[in-house]
Amino acid sequence: MSLFDNILGNNTVENKLTATEAFAAITLVAVACDGYLSDKEAESVCFALSKIHLFQGYSRERINALLEKLLEVLRNNGLNALFNAAKASLSEEMRESAFAIAVDLVLMDGKVTSEEHEFLNDLCQALGIKREMAMQIVQVMMIKHRS
Repeated sequence: MSLFDNILGNNTVENKLTATEAFAAITLVAVACDGYLSDKEAESVCFALSKIHLFQGYSRERINALLEKLLEVLRNNGLNALFNAAKASLSEEMRESAFAIAVDLVLMDGKVTSEEHEFLNDLCQALGIKREMAMQIVQVMMIKHRS
């Protein structure tokens, strides 16, 4: 196993993720793509997920437990493995929504690092989101975070 494999992971997760886990994983990977996950970012993910129809009925504790499970996968298997498992389990219908929430979370702190910029480009491509749609999503989220 190479040095990068130790950091990024071996690209496999033992168990398939549910659709809910996959959606949450995309948001988690988005905020962790710069190599750092602050308590504030983790709280932002929890809050964002709690507002989505898919997570309706989930208590804050249940969302936190889900995120802890995904963080464990991230620690054990790496960022790439979590992302690949999420992508494989995320339905076509949910991909644009997951991308929108990822953009929203990345823009939340008011700046986009080079890692985050690259991640969003890669995410868009990996999820098969059309360029025009991705641009609309980014524009709306930039307006949202302008104030």
